[in-house]
Order: sequence, then structure tokens, then C-alpha cells
Amino acid sequence: MREFVAALALLAFTAPASAAHWTVDAAKSRLGFAVMWSSQPFVAVFKSWKADIDFDPADLAHSHVVASVDLASETSDSPDNDDGLQGALGFAVDKFPVARFETTRFVRLADGSYAAEAKLTIRGVTRPVSLPFKLAIDGKHAHVTGKAALDRTAFGVGQGEWMAPTPVAHLVTVTLDLTATKN
Repeated sequence: MREFVAALALLAFTAPASAAHWTVDAAKSRLGFAVMWSSQPFVAVFKSWKADIDFDPADLAHSHVVASVDLASETSDSPDNDDGLQGALGFAVDKFPVARFETTRFVRLADGSYAAEAKLTIRGVTRPVSLPFKLAIDGKHAHVTGKAALDRTAFGVGQGEWMAPTPVAHLVTVTLDLTATKN
């Protein structure tokens, strides 16, 4: 009997921990980016993306996010630019239809916000990125806002004449405004 109790105690201490699972409210969430294009801001959003989120501020070690973005769902107020951006010299959505973001760890920052350290894959190129974000949790509801600066050329976005820093800047600011409910 003593061995049985010891085995149960051992299982209790070795059982894998898991962070809370969150479901994104797509109607209240937004993923987009901004870049300077011909000295003017070009702003676009992705209409179709999914995120599988397991996150607990008290258990960052077991928190994890995998997000996929349908690059063909990019839209802005400039349909001609959207066509070019989605084409062979931009995202090349016919060959690389999805961008993937997968966290490797979360860090709590001194100001109480967080950073998601991740691997981002666009056009088959994977690079490490950091997404600083603010989090507000109210019961079962969470609101996340964040911004990350990326060099588009590090992912091969902008081939040929579009590789130069003009008319489209290399620096792109990705923005996230996410609302989710804890399952």
C-alpha cells in the first residue's frame, strides 16, 4: 500500500503542467501590418488567420502559441498593391500560401508586459522574431495588443526591383489586436 501511495505522489509531481487554452474571437481581433511605400504609409490586414493559444501568465514555461496566416487574405485600400504583394515578387502566395508563427518561449518584461520569442516562417524562410505585447485578463476574457518590427527582405518578401528600400521600405511593423476567451 505504501508503494501505491508513493507512486501516486510521484505521478502528481511529474504530471505535465499545461497552460490555459484560449479561443480567439475573430470578429473582435485584427492582425495587420504597415510599411512606408512611396513615402506614404501602406496599411493592410489579414482577413483569415488562426491561432492555437495555450497561455498562463503564472506558467510561462508551459505557454505556447502556433498561428497560421492565410497570406492571400491580405487586403488594403489599394487592390493593385495587394495583387503585387501577393504575387511572385511579394508573398508568392501560389507557392507559399501560409505564414507560420510558433513561440519558443515567453518572457515577462520589467514593465509588466510580455514578449513572445518565436520562429516566423514566410516564403519558406524561418527567422527568430520577438513580439512584445500587453495583456489584460478579466476573468475568462483576454485582450492582447502587440507590435513587432521586421525586415521584409530577411524573409524574401520583395524580389527583383522590390528588394531595394525604395519605393517600399524594408522595415515593416506587424500589429496584433486580439480578443480571446479561456476554455
